[in-house]
Amino acid sequence: MLTARLHGIADLRVGDEPEPAAGPGEVLVRVTAIGICGSDLHWYEDGAIGDAKLSRPLVPGHEGAGEILTGPRRGERVAIDPAFPCEACRACRAGRQNLCYNIVFSGHGVTDGMLREVMPWPSHRLHPLPDTVSDVGGAMLEPLGVALWAMDLGQVPFGGTAAVVGCGPLGLLLIQLLRAAGVSRLIAVEPLAHRREAAAKWGADEVLDPTPATASAASAASAASAASADLPAHDFSAYGVDVAFEMAGNDDAVHIAMESVRPGGRVVLGGIPGSDTTTFRASLARGKELTIAMVRRMGEVYPRVIDLAARGVVALDPLVSSRVPLADASAAFADAQRRTGHKVVITPSA
Repeated sequence: MLTARLHGIADLRVGDEPEPAAGPGEVLVRVTAIGICGSDLHWYEDGAIGDAKLSRPLVPGHEGAGEILTGPRRGERVAIDPAFPCEACRACRAGRQNLCYNIVFSGHGVTDGMLREVMPWPSHRLHPLPDTVSDVGGAMLEPLGVALWAMDLGQVPFGGTAAVVGCGPLGLLLIQLLRAAGVSRLIAVEPLAHRREAAAKWGADEVLDPTPATASAASAASAASAASADLPAHDFSAYGVDVAFEMAGNDDAVHIAMESVRPGGRVVLGGIPGSDTTTFRASLARGKELTIAMVRRMGEVYPRVIDLAARGVVALDPLVSSRVPLADASAAFADAQRRTGHKVVITPSA
Protein backbone atom coordinates (compact mmCIF):
# COMPACT_ATOMS: atom_id res chain seq x y z
CA MET A 1 0.00 0.00 0.00
CA LEU A 2 1.11 3.61 -0.55
CA THR A 3 2.36 5.41 2.55
CA ALA A 4 3.76 8.91 3.10
CA ARG A 5 6.42 8.92 5.81
CA LEU A 6 8.31 11.93 7.19
CA HIS A 7 12.02 11.12 7.58
CA GLY A 8 13.24 14.60 8.55
CA ILE A 9 12.57 18.28 7.97
CA ALA A 10 10.82 18.66 4.56
CA ASP A 11 11.74 15.02 3.79
CA LEU A 12 8.38 13.37 3.12
CA ARG A 13 8.74 10.15 1.12
CA VAL A 14 5.91 8.21 -0.51
CA GLY A 15 6.49 4.50 -1.03
CA ASP A 16 5.00 1.02 -0.86
CA GLU A 17 4.75 -0.61 2.56
CA PRO A 18 3.10 -3.84 3.74
CA GLU A 19 -0.51 -3.50 4.81
CA PRO A 20 -0.69 -3.36 8.63
CA ALA A 21 -2.51 -5.85 10.82
CA ALA A 22 -5.26 -4.88 13.24
CA GLY A 23 -4.49 -5.35 16.92
CA PRO A 24 -6.88 -6.17 19.80
CA GLY A 25 -9.91 -3.88 19.68
CA GLU A 26 -8.82 -2.48 16.31
CA VAL A 27 -10.16 -2.71 12.76
CA LEU A 28 -8.55 -1.84 9.46
CA VAL A 29 -9.73 1.37 7.81
CA ARG A 30 -9.35 2.32 4.16
CA VAL A 31 -8.45 6.00 4.42
CA THR A 32 -10.38 8.15 1.94
CA ALA A 33 -9.50 11.74 2.91
CA ILE A 34 -6.90 13.44 5.12
CA GLY A 35 -6.63 17.17 5.79
CA ILE A 36 -3.24 18.85 6.23
CA CYS A 37 -3.28 20.74 9.53
CA GLY A 38 -1.04 23.53 10.78
CA SER A 39 0.41 21.07 13.28
CA ASP A 40 1.32 18.74 10.38
CA LEU A 41 3.21 21.67 8.88
CA HIS A 42 5.11 22.09 12.18
CA TRP A 43 6.26 18.47 11.89
CA TYR A 44 7.17 19.03 8.23
CA GLU A 45 8.97 22.37 8.70
CA ASP A 46 10.57 21.86 12.11
CA GLY A 47 10.66 18.11 12.69
CA ALA A 48 8.87 18.85 15.96
CA ILE A 49 5.80 20.37 17.52
CA GLY A 50 5.87 21.79 21.02
CA ASP A 51 8.03 19.52 23.15
CA ALA A 52 7.56 16.50 20.85
CA LYS A 53 10.36 15.83 18.37
CA LEU A 54 10.67 13.48 15.41
CA SER A 55 12.45 10.40 16.74
CA ARG A 56 11.88 8.03 13.81
CA PRO A 57 10.29 8.21 10.33
CA LEU A 58 6.65 9.06 11.04
CA VAL A 59 3.43 8.83 9.03
CA PRO A 60 1.71 12.21 9.60
CA GLY A 61 -1.99 12.93 9.47
CA HIS A 62 -4.78 13.24 12.04
CA GLU A 63 -7.73 14.78 10.18
CA GLY A 64 -9.35 11.88 8.39
CA ALA A 65 -12.27 9.83 7.15
CA GLY A 66 -12.44 6.34 5.75
CA GLU A 67 -14.29 3.07 5.33
CA ILE A 68 -14.01 0.13 7.74
CA LEU A 69 -12.57 -2.95 6.02
CA THR A 70 -12.75 -5.59 8.75
CA GLY A 71 -15.02 -6.69 11.59
CA PRO A 72 -18.78 -6.45 12.10
CA ARG A 73 -18.86 -2.81 10.94
CA ARG A 74 -17.23 -3.61 7.60
CA GLY A 75 -18.30 -1.21 4.84
CA GLU A 76 -19.26 1.61 7.23
CA ARG A 77 -18.11 5.13 6.37
CA VAL A 78 -16.53 6.78 9.40
CA ALA A 79 -14.79 9.86 10.73
CA ILE A 80 -11.52 8.84 12.38
CA ASP A 81 -11.09 10.32 15.85
CA PRO A 82 -7.30 10.72 16.06
CA ALA A 83 -7.14 10.62 19.87
CA PHE A 84 -7.10 7.38 21.86
CA PRO A 85 -7.13 8.21 25.60
CA CYS A 86 -6.30 5.60 28.23
CA GLU A 87 -9.57 6.16 30.21
CA ALA A 88 -7.72 5.33 33.44
CA CYS A 89 -5.52 8.31 34.37
CA ARG A 90 -6.57 11.23 36.56
CA ALA A 91 -7.44 13.45 33.57
CA CYS A 92 -9.58 10.76 31.94
CA ARG A 93 -11.38 9.98 35.20
CA ALA A 94 -12.15 13.69 35.53
CA GLY A 95 -13.75 13.68 32.06
CA ARG A 96 -10.84 15.51 30.40
CA GLN A 97 -9.79 12.83 27.94
CA ASN A 98 -8.09 15.39 25.70
CA LEU A 99 -5.62 15.95 28.55
CA CYS A 100 -4.94 12.22 29.05
CA TYR A 101 -1.47 11.59 30.49
CA ASN A 102 -1.05 8.51 28.26
CA ILE A 103 -2.90 9.59 25.13
CA VAL A 104 -2.13 7.99 21.79
CA PHE A 105 -2.61 10.46 18.95
CA SER A 106 -2.52 9.75 15.23
CA GLY A 107 0.54 11.15 13.47
CA HIS A 108 2.16 12.36 16.67
CA GLY A 109 5.21 11.12 18.57
CA VAL A 110 5.71 7.46 17.70
CA THR A 111 2.15 6.77 16.49
CA ASP A 112 1.82 6.54 12.72
CA GLY A 113 -1.01 8.61 11.32
CA MET A 114 -3.40 8.63 8.39
CA LEU A 115 -1.28 9.41 5.32
CA ARG A 116 -1.54 5.86 4.02
CA GLU A 117 -4.09 3.82 2.16
CA VAL A 118 -4.96 1.51 5.08
CA MET A 119 -4.53 2.02 8.83
CA PRO A 120 -5.48 0.09 11.98
CA TRP A 121 -7.43 2.04 14.60
CA PRO A 122 -9.56 1.30 17.69
CA SER A 123 -13.10 0.60 16.56
CA HIS A 124 -14.68 2.70 19.30
CA ARG A 125 -12.82 5.81 18.03
CA LEU A 126 -14.49 5.54 14.61
CA HIS A 127 -17.66 7.60 14.29
CA PRO A 128 -20.35 6.74 11.70
CA LEU A 129 -20.69 9.34 8.95
CA PRO A 130 -24.18 10.30 7.75
CA ASP A 131 -24.82 10.08 4.01
CA THR A 132 -25.14 13.87 3.93
CA VAL A 133 -21.47 14.30 4.97
CA SER A 134 -18.85 13.59 2.29
CA ASP A 135 -15.54 11.87 2.95
CA VAL A 136 -13.79 15.24 2.63
CA GLY A 137 -16.33 16.72 5.04
CA GLY A 138 -15.60 13.82 7.39
CA ALA A 139 -11.92 14.78 7.40
CA MET A 140 -12.90 18.36 8.25
CA LEU A 141 -14.74 17.22 11.40
CA GLU A 142 -11.51 17.10 13.42
CA PRO A 143 -10.67 20.82 12.95
CA LEU A 144 -14.37 21.60 13.40
CA GLY A 145 -14.18 19.78 16.74
CA VAL A 146 -11.18 21.87 17.78
CA ALA A 147 -13.06 25.04 16.83
CA LEU A 148 -16.11 23.92 18.80
CA TRP A 149 -13.97 23.07 21.82
CA ALA A 150 -12.33 26.51 21.63
CA MET A 151 -15.78 28.09 21.59
CA ASP A 152 -16.81 26.02 24.62
CA LEU A 153 -13.72 27.25 26.48
CA GLY A 154 -14.52 30.82 25.46
CA GLN A 155 -17.92 30.74 27.18
CA VAL A 156 -19.30 33.24 24.69
CA PRO A 157 -22.49 34.80 26.07
CA PHE A 158 -25.55 34.40 23.88
CA GLY A 159 -25.95 37.61 21.93
CA GLY A 160 -22.42 38.63 22.96
CA THR A 161 -19.51 39.82 20.84
CA ALA A 162 -16.36 38.04 19.68
CA ALA A 163 -13.15 38.47 17.71
CA VAL A 164 -11.26 35.81 15.76
CA VAL A 165 -7.59 36.63 15.17
CA GLY A 166 -6.22 34.36 12.44
CA CYS A 167 -8.57 33.13 9.70
CA GLY A 168 -7.00 29.95 8.41
CA PRO A 169 -9.33 26.94 8.10
CA LEU A 170 -9.70 26.64 11.88
CA GLY A 171 -10.52 30.33 12.27
CA LEU A 172 -13.04 30.17 9.41
CA LEU A 173 -14.77 27.20 11.03
CA LEU A 174 -14.86 29.08 14.33
CA ILE A 175 -16.43 32.10 12.61
CA GLN A 176 -19.22 29.88 11.28
CA LEU A 177 -19.82 28.37 14.71
CA LEU A 178 -19.89 31.74 16.44
CA ARG A 179 -22.37 33.10 13.93
CA ALA A 180 -24.57 30.02 14.35
CA ALA A 181 -24.34 30.44 18.15
CA GLY A 182 -25.95 33.88 17.98
CA VAL A 183 -23.15 36.39 18.54
CA SER A 184 -24.34 39.92 17.85
CA ARG A 185 -21.06 41.22 16.44
CA LEU A 186 -18.12 39.29 15.06
CA ILE A 187 -14.73 40.82 14.24
CA ALA A 188 -12.13 38.95 12.15
CA VAL A 189 -8.43 39.89 11.92
CA GLU A 190 -6.25 38.39 9.18
CA PRO A 191 -3.26 39.64 7.13
CA LEU A 192 -3.96 37.52 4.00
CA ALA A 193 -6.49 39.01 1.59
CA HIS A 194 -8.09 35.74 0.43
CA ARG A 195 -8.67 34.70 4.04
CA ARG A 196 -10.22 38.09 4.85
CA GLU A 197 -12.58 37.61 1.93
CA ALA A 198 -13.52 34.15 3.21
CA ALA A 199 -14.06 35.47 6.75
CA ALA A 200 -16.55 38.01 5.43
CA LYS A 201 -18.25 35.36 3.30
CA TRP A 202 -18.74 33.01 6.26
CA GLY A 203 -20.08 35.46 8.77
CA ALA A 204 -17.68 38.14 10.07
CA ASP A 205 -19.33 41.56 10.43
CA GLU A 206 -16.05 43.44 10.16
CA VAL A 207 -12.77 42.13 8.72
CA LEU A 208 -9.51 43.86 9.59
CA ASP A 209 -6.01 43.74 8.12
CA PRO A 210 -3.52 43.94 11.04
CA THR A 211 -0.61 44.91 8.78
CA PRO A 212 0.77 48.31 9.83
CA ALA A 213 0.41 51.15 7.34
CA THR A 214 3.52 53.04 6.25
CA ALA A 215 3.78 56.81 6.52
CA SER A 216 5.90 58.25 3.70
CA ALA A 217 6.93 61.71 2.60
CA ALA A 218 4.20 63.83 1.09
CA SER A 219 6.24 65.02 -1.87
CA ALA A 220 9.01 63.72 -4.07
CA ALA A 221 11.25 66.56 -2.94
CA SER A 222 11.14 65.55 0.70
CA ALA A 223 10.95 61.81 0.11
CA ALA A 224 14.71 61.40 -0.01
CA SER A 225 15.23 62.80 3.46
CA ALA A 226 12.05 61.77 5.23
CA ALA A 227 12.10 58.55 7.22
CA SER A 228 9.12 56.27 6.90
CA ALA A 229 7.40 54.92 10.00
CA ASP A 230 4.99 52.13 10.77
CA LEU A 231 1.60 53.32 11.92
CA PRO A 232 -0.82 51.11 13.89
CA ALA A 233 -3.30 49.46 11.53
CA HIS A 234 -6.20 49.75 13.98
CA ASP A 235 -7.01 50.68 17.54
CA PHE A 236 -8.09 47.18 18.51
CA SER A 237 -8.83 48.27 22.08
CA ALA A 238 -11.83 50.20 20.74
CA TYR A 239 -13.72 47.01 19.91
CA GLY A 240 -14.11 45.69 23.46
CA VAL A 241 -15.50 42.26 22.59
CA ASP A 242 -16.57 39.75 25.22
CA VAL A 243 -14.26 36.98 23.98
CA ALA A 244 -11.28 37.01 21.62
CA PHE A 245 -9.94 33.85 19.96
CA GLU A 246 -6.30 33.73 18.86
CA MET A 247 -5.90 31.11 16.13
CA ALA A 248 -2.64 32.16 14.43
CA GLY A 249 0.11 30.89 16.73
CA ASN A 250 2.22 34.03 17.05
CA ASP A 251 2.72 36.77 19.64
CA ASP A 252 1.33 39.55 17.42
CA ALA A 253 -1.98 37.70 17.22
CA VAL A 254 -2.00 37.18 20.99
CA HIS A 255 -1.42 40.90 21.51
CA ILE A 256 -4.25 41.83 19.14
CA ALA A 257 -6.61 39.40 20.86
CA MET A 258 -5.81 40.87 24.27
CA GLU A 259 -6.21 44.41 22.99
CA SER A 260 -9.55 43.69 21.34
CA VAL A 261 -11.27 42.19 24.39
CA ARG A 262 -13.13 44.19 27.04
CA PRO A 263 -12.00 44.51 30.67
CA GLY A 264 -12.86 41.30 32.51
CA GLY A 265 -13.21 39.42 29.22
CA ARG A 266 -11.76 36.12 28.04
CA VAL A 267 -8.97 35.30 25.59
CA VAL A 268 -8.74 31.81 24.11
CA LEU A 269 -5.32 30.84 22.74
CA GLY A 270 -5.74 28.21 20.03
CA GLY A 271 -2.69 28.81 17.82
CA ILE A 272 0.44 26.67 18.21
CA PRO A 273 3.66 28.73 18.20
CA GLY A 274 6.58 27.24 16.31
CA SER A 275 8.99 28.18 19.11
CA ASP A 276 6.85 26.52 21.82
CA THR A 277 6.82 29.91 23.56
CA THR A 278 4.08 32.51 23.87
CA THR A 279 4.79 35.98 25.30
CA PHE A 280 2.49 38.91 25.99
CA ARG A 281 2.47 42.15 27.94
CA ALA A 282 1.56 41.26 31.51
CA SER A 283 0.38 44.82 32.16
CA LEU A 284 -2.16 44.55 29.33
CA ALA A 285 -3.57 41.23 30.53
CA ARG A 286 -3.42 42.18 34.21
CA GLY A 287 -4.84 45.64 33.63
CA LYS A 288 -7.95 44.13 32.08
CA GLU A 289 -7.95 41.19 34.52
CA LEU A 290 -8.34 38.83 31.59
CA THR A 291 -9.18 35.16 31.85
CA ILE A 292 -6.92 33.21 29.51
CA ALA A 293 -7.87 29.73 28.27
CA MET A 294 -5.54 27.40 26.38
CA VAL A 295 -6.86 24.92 23.80
CA ARG A 296 -5.54 21.35 23.82
CA ARG A 297 -7.06 19.60 20.81
CA MET A 298 -10.69 18.89 21.82
CA GLY A 299 -12.92 17.16 24.30
CA GLU A 300 -15.42 14.44 23.39
CA VAL A 301 -17.30 16.56 20.83
CA TYR A 302 -17.42 14.33 17.73
CA PRO A 303 -21.16 13.55 18.10
CA ARG A 304 -21.88 17.28 18.25
CA VAL A 305 -19.81 18.22 15.20
CA ILE A 306 -21.25 15.32 13.17
CA ASP A 307 -24.74 16.60 13.99
CA LEU A 308 -23.78 20.17 13.02
CA ALA A 309 -22.34 18.96 9.71
CA ALA A 310 -25.31 16.70 8.96
CA ARG A 311 -27.73 19.60 9.53
CA GLY A 312 -25.70 21.92 7.32
CA VAL A 313 -25.02 24.40 10.11
CA VAL A 314 -21.42 24.77 8.92
CA ALA A 315 -19.90 24.60 5.43
CA LEU A 316 -17.08 22.04 5.26
CA ASP A 317 -16.44 21.02 1.64
CA PRO A 318 -16.31 24.64 0.35
CA LEU A 319 -13.33 25.30 2.65
CA VAL A 320 -11.29 22.71 0.75
CA SER A 321 -9.23 24.52 -1.89
CA SER A 322 -7.10 21.61 -3.08
CA ARG A 323 -7.49 17.83 -3.34
CA VAL A 324 -4.31 15.89 -4.03
CA PRO A 325 -3.59 12.14 -4.50
CA LEU A 326 -1.46 10.43 -1.87
CA ALA A 327 1.29 9.87 -4.44
CA ASP A 328 1.72 13.67 -4.57
CA ALA A 329 1.79 14.19 -0.79
CA SER A 330 5.01 16.24 -0.92
CA ALA A 331 3.42 18.64 -3.41
CA ALA A 332 0.36 18.87 -1.15
CA PHE A 333 2.50 19.92 1.82
CA ALA A 334 4.29 22.50 -0.34
CA ASP A 335 0.89 23.82 -1.40
CA ALA A 336 -0.24 24.07 2.23
CA GLN A 337 2.99 25.87 3.15
CA ARG A 338 2.29 28.63 0.62
CA ARG A 339 -1.03 29.43 2.32
CA THR A 340 -2.53 30.63 -0.94
CA GLY A 341 -5.75 28.65 -0.42
CA HIS A 342 -7.60 27.26 2.55
CA LYS A 343 -7.63 23.54 3.41
CA VAL A 344 -5.51 21.06 1.44
CA VAL A 345 -6.89 17.51 1.51
CA ILE A 346 -5.10 14.34 0.41
CA THR A 347 -7.34 11.64 -1.07
CA PRO A 348 -5.66 8.20 -1.12
CA SER A 349 -8.60 6.63 -2.93
CA ALA A 350 -8.03 9.01 -5.88
